[in-house]
Amino acid sequence: MTAGSSTTTEPATAASHTYRTEDVAVDGGTLRVGVWEPDGGAGAAGSGGTVLAVHGITASHMAWPDVVAALPGRRVIAPDLRGRGRSNRLGGPYGMARHADDLAAVVRALCTGPGAGERAAASGGVPRPGRVTVVGHSMGGFVGLVLAHRHPDLVERLVLVDGGLPLPPVPGVPEDATAEELLAALLGPAAERLSKVYASREVYREFWRAHPAFADWTPTIEQYVDYDLDEVATGGATGPGETAGVAGFRPATSPEAVAGDSVDMTNGGDLVAALEALAAGAVGPVTLLRAPRGLMAEPGGLYPEAVAAGWAERIGPLTVRTVADVNHYSIIMSPAGVAAIAEAAR
Repeated sequence: MTAGSSTTTEPATAASHTYRTEDVAVDGGTLRVGVWEPDGGAGAAGSGGTVLAVHGITASHMAWPDVVAALPGRRVIAPDLRGRGRSNRLGGPYGMARHADDLAAVVRALCTGPGAGERAAASGGVPRPGRVTVVGHSMGGFVGLVLAHRHPDLVERLVLVDGGLPLPPVPGVPEDATAEELLAALLGPAAERLSKVYASREVYREFWRAHPAFADWTPTIEQYVDYDLDEVATGGATGPGETAGVAGFRPATSPEAVAGDSVDMTNGGDLVAALEALAAGAVGPVTLLRAPRGLMAEPGGLYPEAVAAGWAERIGPLTVRTVADVNHYSIIMSPAGVAAIAEAAR
């Protein structure tokens, strides 16, 4: 596998790190990866090692700058998963195993593979051979768990951030609902936006500002939202604020990728095998950081307290921690959530 350096104009820097992007060869093309090298090179990095941060089902690597800032001395690599962000030209098949194998290629290319040392040195950092700490948010937790099962030689520790374990039934959704219907019920407007075109970045920002989970707007959130757009030529007014015949913006996430991954998260065999390995102690210790509020900031969250406690009882190596006063999104973009992730990843 090979990786090529790429320049970026995105302000994704943290005071403690230097940011760049890499395009890593995977099956079918290249995967865009954000890389944050700790400032000061080898002296700053110490023995902290590398954190592999894995985003959620409609997100991108731009979800992580606040977490990076809380990890001084740690190298952080974070991909745009297949079908998302600047990796959205990569086609299917999708699914947890497909993403896990992509991530294995990223770790081998940037941390252990031929040329990893030269690339890190050229950017002022140091290579981090060996296993990585995986932090997976939402669907990224499912991917991280399957990665740890399929490629145990690459994973030192696993932190699941409000994801990674089968979700309980959604109130009001029939038991025979399809995976796509279940996902639409869970994500709400976040899923609906994928089929729309927006007249400007500001219109898209206003869409997210109105979302109850983003009540506390920050520069990180705005940067994340701006990155989540591809420019397109529109033929007609199909989204809020759009004018027919002018350039517009469409969310970068592929609806086909979301559909394929939602099915696999619901009844995919690779996830079942990984869960069985986790229960048997074959994956190692795992921490689940739980948000007490959900995707629309509703009480209870994706994993109600009793559900999370039940998983901890069934899976001995699993430790569950509730992060107070966060929702499914703010757990990775608020001081309380970021502090909890940084502590779990140390």
